[in-house]
Amino acid sequence: MKIEIWSDVACPWCFIGKRRFEAALAEFPHRDAVEVTWRSYQLDPTLPEHYDGTELEYLSTRKGMPPQQVSQMFDHVAQQASGEGLDYHFDKVVVANSFMAHRLIHLAAAHGRQDAAKERLLSDHFEHGKDIGSREYLASLGKDLGIPSGELEELFTTDKYADDVRSDVEEARSLGISGVPFFVIDRKFGLSGAQPAATFTAALDQAWQDANPLVLVNSGEGDACGPDGCTV
Repeated sequence: MKIEIWSDVACPWCFIGKRRFEAALAEFPHRDAVEVTWRSYQLDPTLPEHYDGTELEYLSTRKGMPPQQVSQMFDHVAQQASGEGLDYHFDKVVVANSFMAHRLIHLAAAHGRQDAAKERLLSDHFEHGKDIGSREYLASLGKDLGIPSGELEELFTTDKYADDVRSDVEEARSLGISGVPFFVIDRKFGLSGAQPAATFTAALDQAWQDANPLVLVNSGEGDACGPDGCTV
């Protein structure tokens, strides 16, 4: 079973959704048969590599949201994150364009480290105030992930994986995805948002049953018991 998750590093609900999905997957009996792929999505591709301002200022000025409403939203999201064991600090978030970070995730995928890259980027962005637009930070992260320095240098000096990021974003549009996180199972089932773990569990069960229907062989033969008794 293949699960594709469209997500942005700059999306607070994406980290919460990741935790809830992971909780459901951990209890799924067929989890070893599940392949998870992270797809790129950008909530605001127009952001500069670095934005001079806080997350509150960014949402207030660029999104037109009243500061008080933004603060209330931060409190609500942070509370939801805490329920999943996450420690958000919106006052420390560094606002930056996530395009390069998405390219790094694609590079990490080539080394079997995609989920580890996604996890670190989300945690560093929302819990530790790291600058996901900083090449110095991304290079350090790549090194921690075991990616060769030559490949990291190539990432920063060429357009490698840029088309992969754009392709993911374009594919999201073609699938009608307008917000993240968004989970697609076997290109048949779609779940929008950071759903409760129970919802992910139900979706996984339904998708598995759909892909592996029960086939009855010689169902009309053989002794059995029913509501009216057993065959003799």
